[in-house]
Amino acid sequence: MSPKAIAPLPGGHYWATPHAPFPLDGPNGHDEVFPGAHCVSDGKWVTFYKNGEEVWACNAVYAAAHFDFAPVASACSTAG
Repeated sequence: MSPKAIAPLPGGHYWATPHAPFPLDGPNGHDEVFPGAHCVSDGKWVTFYKNGEEVWACNAVYAAAHFDFAPVASACSTAG
C-alpha cells in the first residue's frame, strides 16, 4: 500500500493552526505558529507571520500536511 500523496497548499492568504498534538520542544517551527498565524502561500512556499513579522516558512506540501488552514481575504495585511 502506497502512502497518500499530499497536495501542496494552493496560493493564497490563510489563517494557519498547527495540527494537535505537536511537539513544542523541537526546532520544527510549529511553536512559532502556535496557536495560529497569518500565512501566505504561493503554491510552493508558505510564509507565516505574527504581529506583521515573519516567524517561519516551509514548503507548501509540508504546510498542507502539518497545519489546518482557513482562507482569509487576500487584502489582509501580514499582521497576525
